[in-house]
Amino acid sequence: MKKHCFALDLVDNANLIEEYKAYHRAVWPEIIKSIKDSGIEDLEIFQVGNRLFMIMKVNESFSFEKKNDTDANNPKVQEWETLMWKYQQALPIAKKGEKWMLMEKIFQL
Repeated sequence: MKKHCFALDLVDNANLIEEYKAYHRAVWPEIIKSIKDSGIEDLEIFQVGNRLFMIMKVNESFSFEKKNDTDANNPKVQEWETLMWKYQQALPIAKKGEKWMLMEKIFQL
């Protein structure tokens, strides 16, 4: 299984961060289905301050291109993404339109 790690910031507002966390305690079933159907077998999000780290383990059927295309054509995923953007903000190094940024692995024990 392959692992991908991403980073993203939240808007630095304690109330909004708590709302964001509440949404993630009860992720919509359509979003869970979309994640699993894409070949993502395990997904975790960690938070420190207003920074998020996402660790995604995928099977051999997963591809970023396929996931992006499927998500773009799924109204419920688009609704979720629009809602989440209320709480999220791009990393300072992000290019226009970039959201979750793929991280480079630089060490492994």
